[in-house]
Amino acid sequence: MYRILVHGGALSLVASAFIAVTVALNPRPWLQDYPQDIQARVPPKTTQEKKVSLIMGIPFLVLLLAVPFASTLTLKAQQGSEIDFLRLAANGFGVSFVFNLVDWLVLDWLVLCTITPRFVVVHGTEGAAGYRDYAFHFRGFLIGTVFSAVSGLAIAGMTSLL
Repeated sequence: MYRILVHGGALSLVASAFIAVTVALNPRPWLQDYPQDIQARVPPKTTQEKKVSLIMGIPFLVLLLAVPFASTLTLKAQQGSEIDFLRLAANGFGVSFVFNLVDWLVLDWLVLCTITPRFVVVHGTEGAAGYRDYAFHFRGFLIGTVFSAVSGLAIAGMTSLL
């Protein structure tokens, strides 16, 4: 459990900083992660914004997978062959899930929905109801939980083969 909290906390700090900095520079590349009423108030992403989303999204996804994988790999290295698949999967899931919780409760509910600082507001959407759409972000949390479970199983499978 300690490993999950430490590695999940580290993932949360780095991933949250990445999100905060990129949103502060320009929230539009993250437009697909905003509620529909916010997206409907602005023009669709330009070709350039789509490229930026991809350029940001790939390293972000790699980060979300690499930290749980590295954590699970070191767990296996420390425990040796006596560690079972379920424990490896639980570690991969747990590290990813810690970030999922932080993303939901801190970034989404606290910062975006409750505080709503100016830098998270997409120009032209000021006052949109979506900025208070807690249910939208809870659904995102549920999707993130499935992502954590699937990635935890995949990481355990890869780690078992090494």
